[in-house]
Amino acid sequence: MTPSVFLAALCLGIASAAPKLDQTLDVQWNQWKSTYKKVYAANEEGLTRAVWEKNMKMIERHNQEHSQGKHGFTMAMNAFGDKTNEEFRQLMNGFQSQKHKKGKLFHFHEPVFGHIPTSVNWTQRGYVTPVKDQGSCHSCWAFSATGALEGQMFRKTGKLVSLSEQNLVDCSRPESNNGCSGGLMDKAFQYVKNNGGLDSEESYPYTAKESRNCLYKPEFSAANNTGFVNIPPQEKALMNAVASVGPISVAVDASLKSFRFYKSGIYFDPACRLAVNHGVLVVGYGFEGTDPDKNKYWLVKNSWGKSWGADGYIKIAKDRNNHCGIARAASYPTV
Repeated sequence: MTPSVFLAALCLGIASAAPKLDQTLDVQWNQWKSTYKKVYAANEEGLTRAVWEKNMKMIERHNQEHSQGKHGFTMAMNAFGDKTNEEFRQLMNGFQSQKHKKGKLFHFHEPVFGHIPTSVNWTQRGYVTPVKDQGSCHSCWAFSATGALEGQMFRKTGKLVSLSEQNLVDCSRPESNNGCSGGLMDKAFQYVKNNGGLDSEESYPYTAKESRNCLYKPEFSAANNTGFVNIPPQEKALMNAVASVGPISVAVDASLKSFRFYKSGIYFDPACRLAVNHGVLVVGYGFEGTDPDKNKYWLVKNSWGKSWGADGYIKIAKDRNNHCGIARAASYPTV
């Protein structure tokens, strides 16, 4: 729903009454608009600010409860503050869970470790490119897929090259991906295999919109894969894969306001569902404190820019009944 349609719907719901705004938030509102370069028509700003104020007060209430020990994570206002939850879901979530297939090109054989590490962080070992921003395109699946393939190519070659999400958005429709209308990571890996390569980010830059034409050029290909592995939907299997393989493509439920405004700490929200809708990248796992059996988390790279979360990352509660469905659709490419 576009802002104008959303505002029209609100107007119908409240007749012609203007929203009552909290004038004590004037400075914060103007700073927020300046920070994120937000500009609104005169007849839209009041209703848009009302949405922003509701989100701001929810964030403040949550953080107050966090200071009282009621939550393990904090929240903060960010670029999505002027969106209702419905608008946000329509804008940002693009993992097509209803089309996820359980079949595998290769079976995942859990590695036999003498000792499974209690913590892993592939960002510290050169496997992970800087945080990217998918913009208003439902292309999370493409960013998750390139992240996993970037890691595997680094593992193979020792060189970290940023890969083209736009190549996947524009060109993988024959594999049943739908560009800015959503897709699947394993279908992205299948495209790369079928196509015989994937261009670099530099040669095929991201535009956050679909092109009518596939502009892939084999001379600029920076990666390839021989297939992919779908990991069994258990956290132990995911942990073993992260420890032995590298960054892993996963999907999570990112529909809650608590996820949208996450800032720091270990994310756990009882309302988070197993029904997944957003592709992300697990780049490690660990624990906070001194006891490795407590306060465990998955370290997850998102594709909403560095201003979201903890510099673009989120720690999601680990070994708490597959929180937010994190192990339900995990996969990685074979190279």
